[in-house]
Amino acid sequence: MSDWSKVTRPIPVPNEWTKPFWDAAKQGVLALQRCQSCRHFQHPPYATCVNCMGIDLKFEPVSGKGRLYTWSVMHMQSITGFEDRVPYTTLLVELDEQPKLLLLSYMEGRDEGLQVGQRCEVYFDQVEDFTLPQFRVLK
Repeated sequence: MSDWSKVTRPIPVPNEWTKPFWDAAKQGVLALQRCQSCRHFQHPPYATCVNCMGIDLKFEPVSGKGRLYTWSVMHMQSITGFEDRVPYTTLLVELDEQPKLLLLSYMEGRDEGLQVGQRCEVYFDQVEDFTLPQFRVLK
């Protein structure tokens, strides 16, 4: 049983669909669900392919590289575990593997100098006993 009193930031709770994603992250690999019929990547994972409704889905490693799709600066102290981190920026990154394959990421600090289209890469952040894929903007 986890001692939640020691958790300082919200951490994900894996389920049957997301466990392969989190297991790969623990190994330092960004792996996303991919339909074996139409080859469409999807995130978050689902029971069926959102493109063709196929059910043959597997997790496959992706490059972890992409472009900044958009971002938002958070100023309110309303998210538990992030109160002392404001302002911080949330990034939405479009991965190179496929158009509109988007992942959300946390970034310390403000959005100074960010521009849509900037190159990004994944890195793996250890939070508590959990490994979180995060993205950084390349300069």
